[in-house]
Amino acid sequence: MLYAPLIIASIALFLCLYACVRVGQFINASKGLDWDAVANITGDLATTKKTIQTLNNRLNGMHSPKLADQELMLQLMQRQPNQQMNGGIQHNNKNLGG
Repeated sequence: MLYAPLIIASIALFLCLYACVRVGQFINASKGLDWDAVANITGDLATTKKTIQTLNNRLNGMHSPKLADQELMLQLMQRQPNQQMNGGIQHNNKNLGG
């Protein structure tokens, strides 16, 4: 019974020291980093992200125009002259309000 808390406490101490070393390494690595460098890195990451999204959309076919949309537009344009010859487009005239 006495050994279990001793082992747990020593593991906790080891993990705490390991975390302190990692934080120290991070502070030393970012010592020469100023806010202009952070802004440049942020801009570069945003540009890279946008490029990757565009490439993924192009690969998935979302960037190219849809054939069904083009066909619908052609059908709509073909119907307009027919409706104009048949007496025009009928509008729904409902009175709204009180």
